Amino acid sequence: MRAALPALCLALAAPVAASAFDLTPPIVCELGRDCHIQQYADVDPGPGSQDYRCGPLSYDGHKGTDFALPSLAAMEAGVTVVASAPGVVKALRDGMADGALVAGDTASVENRECGNGVVIDHGDGWETQYCHLRRGSVRVSNGDRVARGDPLGAVGMSGKAEFPHVHLSVRQNGAVIDPFAPWAARCGEPPETDLWQDTPGYEPGGLIAAGFAGGMPGFDAIKAGRAAVNDLDRDAPALVLFGYVFGGQMGDVIEIMIDGPDGRVVAHSVELEKTQAQLFRAAGKRRPGAGWPAGQYEGEVRILRNRQEIDRARVTVTVE
Repeated sequence: MRAALPALCLALAAPVAASAFDLTPPIVCELGRDCHIQQYADVDPGPGSQDYRCGPLSYDGHKGTDFALPSLAAMEAGVTVVASAPGVVKALRDGMADGALVAGDTASVENRECGNGVVIDHGDGWETQYCHLRRGSVRVSNGDRVARGDPLGAVGMSGKAEFPHVHLSVRQNGAVIDPFAPWAARCGEPPETDLWQDTPGYEPGGLIAAGFAGGMPGFDAIKAGRAAVNDLDRDAPALVLFGYVFGGQMGDVIEIMIDGPDGRVVAHSVELEKTQAQLFRAAGKRRPGAGWPAGQYEGEVRILRNRQEIDRARVTVTVE
């Protein structure tokens, strides 16, 4: 019978001594291209939250790092979760449904917030926990010895998850450790040491995806990865460009521009009125009376924070 996953600790650990223990990312993807870090461990000791760079990419009491996929389509295609360090499988769980929380089934995830997952013992008091794996994907058994990079399962949305990701928790002697700032963190600059072999770059927010649509897309379609199109016909009711954003802060400005065969079609900007973990903004134009001129349309979405660009995406669509 599979062992139950241990509950997460209630607070981040106090500073610990330096160790030879180090980590690699728990997911097979290219950060910044086909995955991103959505949230970090909460280093604020009070009721607020902030990540190790004193940014907004966390929430109160969050005890790990969330490596997220851009869409449900990417999850369904299959993305492997791997061991971040060598060790022995200490506990695991499989069989919980993906997307239960989003569907409103909170009862099934109560006291099982991690969902399907694996705990690995690395010795010297260190262990890692991998949460929200896809149902039926766990590929290891209790007592298995795993090497760094060995497959554990696949990214899913089981347990307390609202988007497809793997949540990595790191603990030493039962206390939660932030692998990005295990000993000290100072706002505005990275710590001098961390637990990573190669430290993942910090993105303060950015674009998950951008794309064209023939009308205003729904957020569910965008999150599923099924909103964007590559081609439109001349009779499409509208020409819309959307940007799917993570880590949006109040005051950020999102600019949306569309250029067509005959010049500028749309130039739109909007300022965010509140901080949000994920959001989308879109702008477009209704079909002209004679239909859309045939040719290629180019779209650009930019995110500005304090008047500085933090991300940009360019996409195209062809009108036949």
